[in-house]
Amino acid sequence: MGSVTSCCAVVPTSTVGVVEKWGKYQRMAPAGLEFTCHPGSKVRSFMTLRVRQLRVSCETKTKDNVFVVLEMSVQYRVVEQKMREAFYELTDPAGQITSYLFDVVRSEVPKLDLDEVFAQKDEVARACKLETAKAMERYGYDILDTLITDINPDARVKASMNEINAAQRLRVATLDRAEADKIRVIKQAEGDAESKYLSGLGISRQRAAIVEGLRESVVAFNQNVEGTSARDVIDLVLIVQYFDTLKDIGAASHASTVFVPHGPGAVAQAGAEVRQGFLEAAAGMARGGAPAEARKH
Repeated sequence: MGSVTSCCAVVPTSTVGVVEKWGKYQRMAPAGLEFTCHPGSKVRSFMTLRVRQLRVSCETKTKDNVFVVLEMSVQYRVVEQKMREAFYELTDPAGQITSYLFDVVRSEVPKLDLDEVFAQKDEVARACKLETAKAMERYGYDILDTLITDINPDARVKASMNEINAAQRLRVATLDRAEADKIRVIKQAEGDAESKYLSGLGISRQRAAIVEGLRESVVAFNQNVEGTSARDVIDLVLIVQYFDTLKDIGAASHASTVFVPHGPGAVAQAGAEVRQGFLEAAAGMARGGAPAEARKH
């Protein structure tokens, strides 16, 4: 790290030289050219002021009896004002820091479950830094930061955690899918009920309009054509509607074949049945003013 000669030494940048005289500590030599021409004086060693990093792997057990390996990274450096303590009082700073980290980790992690170790790793790292910095301060070392870079439980524990997570997500997805199906069925039922209601309303209004139109036609026909009765008018309207229906069925491109009675007797019978229905509807209107369905809407 530096060069030493008999009477002078070159101390590199970010480095401090330890000067001894006859084996006894004399002073610290800063970076640059250092003369040691006094008898018995020499630069014995050099110490760096740069930040160093120490990687530590610590195995411990959690509160729920799961063994994990914590990968840690510690940044530390020598305190320039305590170079003498750092050089003379501690021979293995990396080993000392590792021992303190092991002690803190194995006292903090067993208080937590495995899930809590992952969630509170910053708190564990902070405790490691505080305790280690307090212990190393008297040896002239400053702990700048302590990081937990990885948490490795047993492979079987990892697989179990993944299975639990997958099962939970599958259960949530199943519940969401069932809820969506429920909403879809409800909405379809509501739509079908609304459609049927509107369809019934339309049929009700259509029937009311037909009855009202027939009534007006009968009244107008009786007034304009002498000697006719309401029955004659209804028979005529029914025959016209009958032939209009046959024409519409024949004109439709996708109509199926329909077989209907076409003899005079059959027409008369159909007319009598329809006429009876209209007469009953007209009687109901005369009593109540309108069919029940029409009055509702």
